[in-house]
Amino acid sequence: MFQRNLIAMIMLVASLLASVPSSAKESPLQYPETRRVDQIDTYHGVEVADPYRWLEDDARTSKEVADWIDSQNQVTRSYLDGIEQREAIRLRLTELWNYERYSVPHQLAGRYFYYKNDGLQNQAVFYVADSFDGEGRVLIDPNTWSEEGTIAMGATAISDDGKRLAYSRKESGSDWSTIHVLDIDTGERLADQLLWTRWGNIVWNAESTGFFYTRYPEPEEGQKFQSLTINPRCYFHQLGDLQEKDQLVYRRPEHPKWSFWIQRTEDNQYLVMSISRSTDPQNQVLLRPVAAPLDGEWTPLVEDFENEFSLIGNLGKQLLFLTDLDAPTKRVVAMDAEKPGREHLKEVIPASDATLEGVSLLDGKLVASYLKDVVSQVRVFSSDGELQNELELPGVGAAHGFGGREDDTETFYAFTSYTTPTSIYRYDLRTGKSAKIRTPQIKFDSEKFVVRQAFFKSKDGTRVPIIVSHLRDLKLDGKRPTLLYAYGGFNISILPRFSVTYATWMEMGGVLAVPNLRGGGEYGEAWHEAGKKLNKQNVFDDFIAAAEWLIEENYTSSNKLAIMGGSNGGLLVGAVMTQRPELFGACLPAVGVMDMLRYNQFTAGHFWRDEYGTTDDREEFKALLAYSPYHNVRPGVHYPATMVTTADTDDRVVPMHSFKFGAALQHAQSGTSPVILRIEKRAGHGAGTPITKLIDLAADRWAFLWKSLGMEEE
Repeated sequence: MFQRNLIAMIMLVASLLASVPSSAKESPLQYPETRRVDQIDTYHGVEVADPYRWLEDDARTSKEVADWIDSQNQVTRSYLDGIEQREAIRLRLTELWNYERYSVPHQLAGRYFYYKNDGLQNQAVFYVADSFDGEGRVLIDPNTWSEEGTIAMGATAISDDGKRLAYSRKESGSDWSTIHVLDIDTGERLADQLLWTRWGNIVWNAESTGFFYTRYPEPEEGQKFQSLTINPRCYFHQLGDLQEKDQLVYRRPEHPKWSFWIQRTEDNQYLVMSISRSTDPQNQVLLRPVAAPLDGEWTPLVEDFENEFSLIGNLGKQLLFLTDLDAPTKRVVAMDAEKPGREHLKEVIPASDATLEGVSLLDGKLVASYLKDVVSQVRVFSSDGELQNELELPGVGAAHGFGGREDDTETFYAFTSYTTPTSIYRYDLRTGKSAKIRTPQIKFDSEKFVVRQAFFKSKDGTRVPIIVSHLRDLKLDGKRPTLLYAYGGFNISILPRFSVTYATWMEMGGVLAVPNLRGGGEYGEAWHEAGKKLNKQNVFDDFIAAAEWLIEENYTSSNKLAIMGGSNGGLLVGAVMTQRPELFGACLPAVGVMDMLRYNQFTAGHFWRDEYGTTDDREEFKALLAYSPYHNVRPGVHYPATMVTTADTDDRVVPMHSFKFGAALQHAQSGTSPVILRIEKRAGHGAGTPITKLIDLAADRWAFLWKSLGMEEE
């Protein structure tokens, strides 16, 4: 039964349905027929079947794929809409989501810019104000761009004089974007329109007459959401010019899979170019005076991909970088622009046992954000590295923000945890004091919940942290419905954060457990390296060990344990459910990378080769084949109840991954547990998804778990 803190209507609906039998007692669903083909590929002498190769086709050009999607969605909607608790869950999600949410403000030229969502607006609205706590006026309201809220804001960049805003628009969740320019004083949109941009690197010149940006070649017809994203070029756009007149600044045609990120130092002395060959943080660095010709030569500062060098700012000719050179948990170094190279580096802030996540240069100080066992710490140093003070954060959780310009005397940050809705704070760099400026008014009582951090041992003895949250008075009898969520990859740290979806799950009586697996960045580059390429199985072992720990600690049992993850986390769910199907009661893989043999042949997939490896290498192929979710589905196995989710405009992890994996599961399933595919229309990988779609997705997930984990029997 729902817990007492849920609204009465939900209690009523749930009680009326307490006698409904669980999914394990039901007859198998009747799935749409999915054609199988005799496709065999050979890798290093090994033959590998790919019976659903045809599902790689884009539904926009393949009627067969489009019809298959519709058929799958019909089965899924019939199943989910038949769970009567779903509507009560959706109503509670809607009620809980309906509160004002603010982003961390950014000050420039005496103006403050921020996002605000009134509660149930599909997209957050971009505001400008004369004070950090003022109401401001609307600059851009993306909700006016489409009735369904499926066109979203992407990147934004404000000119130094505070008079122009360059911003990108993204449609239906695609990574493709178009850059526009707005006059901030009048609200008028200028005629400038730049097509085929993708990642949002927009950098104004000091005169505010134009900006640098990166674009890609226009895809061939019908290949916009499928073809590889390669051959980027950096241009300079002069305001008022047509895009075809933009001047080429940098390209590397001999390395079509490299990507570029340009920055301008605030003293307008240097342009700094960071070059990446993958999603790994290690990069090359080039330098050029701002005064040089746009097509002039660049001076190499770092000429290999051995280490990360992330520009913080400059003090004259001294360029400050965050680096992992000789420091897996990272440190700050200075490099003389006229004496490039590692041999001339000067250490400014040494590495510590905490992981250095980011650094800002503000008011002549270095504001450094650390992670210590997945909890935020913020320290302030002088520009030469002397510790001045440590911020007293509001509690145990995650803080982010601390941006601004080098002459700012204030900065702003957000603080949150699994049971603490996000509040916004102002930090005075002169006094060292913080003050809360935005407090959310939400119908959620955090005092009713408890959060515990613990550590468990993985298969090889590695100590892994986990945070478990639930209702304070919940009886832990080994039978609690439990959601285990993780990511484990790409050097990404999963930090405590408040989520309406998590809050609703815990109100339903569910336990939330989030481990920080290897492959992430929580403990620095060594932690990342321990979970990538040939070490990827460590990530799955960590996740399995987390599940076993939850059972040993008497939180739950296998039939009450659900796992969830998205993108690389979707791969995680797919891998562990095919390796240990008996360990879980339900699985929610979202927008996952499921075909590990062909992932790098689509859109942004080639960027992930340093994370996963590729089939070109014999040993990497063997490792990929050993855990690739699609290739490890076995007929005759009783797989847990599974809802695979993806979206038709996901051009980061193309939906064919989920299509092929879901079809294989449906074909192989020997038990009665459902295997359904939920395929969102006019949506992408996740960013920019309208609130209405997010609420419906969450309602479907929790309703699916309600039934699959037998929560109606509680």
